[in-house]
Amino acid sequence: MRSFLNVAVLAASAQALVPRSGNCCFHLTASGGGSGPVGQLSDGQNRIGDNSLPTATYCISSNGGLTDENGRGCILTPPTTQFQCDTGATPTPGFSVNSQGKLTYNGSTKFYACETGQNGGLNIYTQLSSALSNCKSIELNADSCAASSGGGNGGGNSGGNGGGNGGGNKVCPTTLTAGNYEFPHLIVPVNSASPNTEYGTSFNGKVTSTISSIFNFDIPSSDSGKTCSLVFLFPNKSDLQTSSYTFSGDGKIDIAALSAAANTHTTYSNAPSVSKDLGTITISPGNSYVVSTFACPAGERVAYEMKNAGSTNLDYFQDYNPAP
Repeated sequence: MRSFLNVAVLAASAQALVPRSGNCCFHLTASGGGSGPVGQLSDGQNRIGDNSLPTATYCISSNGGLTDENGRGCILTPPTTQFQCDTGATPTPGFSVNSQGKLTYNGSTKFYACETGQNGGLNIYTQLSSALSNCKSIELNADSCAASSGGGNGGGNSGGNGGGNGGGNKVCPTTLTAGNYEFPHLIVPVNSASPNTEYGTSFNGKVTSTISSIFNFDIPSSDSGKTCSLVFLFPNKSDLQTSSYTFSGDGKIDIAALSAAANTHTTYSNAPSVSKDLGTITISPGNSYVVSTFACPAGERVAYEMKNAGSTNLDYFQDYNPAP
């Protein structure tokens, strides 16, 4: 199996077992004194009970740290231990998803939801304090990444489709070691400094101060009814065998869904318009990022553009083999 740098992948998500060497991603739903999906404010505060908020996606690493879909580190802010995700923050370790699919912190499944006074929303904490009011005991249930019953996160079986008796957890497809995924079928660079130049298809993805890259994906009709994730995988260069990359700058990139697919005649001037900006993430080697999660556009050809959002320079060979 060859190693690669696969920076943009569309992967069908499923109930998953987090591997020891990578991240696994999930959504959270609260039960107990407060219930409902865990949503997220634009500043990274995690909340339940506010239906105006989009459902948040979290990824857990092998050391028990959580990041959200925007690449922000999830922390417990002192002195109240509020659970939120901040840009540039180092994730607080100690989280895991147990064999019952419940999120734990330092082995405990107990969290607290306390009133905010805003849209009926409840902030989430790991401890009670006199600074909080009207708090309820809750548990947080993850919809994937459950550990096997024989051990902690990352242990146990990794059967491809799982078993009807619950004994065969699936490997998280975002690791690209199992499950369905699509690699880009066309990569087209466009250059604002040469807006009418047709660069055609490329084997490399590239981001500079003027160059961005558009990726086409062909989603099979069989993915109808599934959930897809746009995943950004960025291994350490030392882990690569058949691929390589150059990288410098602050790592800030912006990724956007486009209104139509690109073709070999696409230029900066005639590129499809942005249908939805998926936000800015800050990338660094040795990490993976879930850019967005959504209903699979089954049977469609879709395109995403990756461009500079700071001082990033990135040039890599897009291999289609599984990540290291």
